[in-house]
Amino acid sequence: MRPHVDERAVIEATRSWVFEVVIGLNLCPFARRPFAADLIRYAVTCATTEAALLEVLEAELAALVAVPRTTVETTLLIHPHALADFLDYNDFLATADALLSDLDLEGVIQIASFHPEYQFAGTKPDAVENYTNRSPYPMLHLLREESVSEVNGDPEAIAGIPERNIETLRGLGRARILELLERVKKRKQL
Repeated sequence: MRPHVDERAVIEATRSWVFEVVIGLNLCPFARRPFAADLIRYAVTCATTEAALLEVLEAELAALVAVPRTTVETTLLIHPHALADFLDYNDFLATADALLSDLDLEGVIQIASFHPEYQFAGTKPDAVENYTNRSPYPMLHLLREESVSEVNGDPEAIAGIPERNIETLRGLGRARILELLERVKKRKQL
């Protein structure tokens, strides 16, 4: 039996997170334009296993490369019932990258990772820097490589994004970040 997913609520919470956190805190310089132009595909899956999620991921990758950027710039594959455990999710990322290779999509698409319990190696679970990649639900962000390089052709500026994001979140403080994320989870409409 498939778990029930209120797709509309999941998408609304995710859109709110993108708007208020990712764009609002300027954590990703690539997000503002596709969000404003409604070029982000929010794909919600009922998958509960890694195998099922991998099938959906393959389909979403194929769908993304099959349409022009003027139709869909990027995809957020949201999987509320698969890989809720961050360590399992983190392990799955290698499988996702292997799929990119198998489909000859390396250099075409990259996968960014977001999870409610995201934790960078060597950090404590409540460390502020982990919140740069924490989202309302586990998700995989499918980005077109050409979009990333077009937005900012300066590799040093792109490489500096994680450090800048950590500084931004440290400036806010953990309590303020938690308030913001809680508001996003409760938000029904953008």
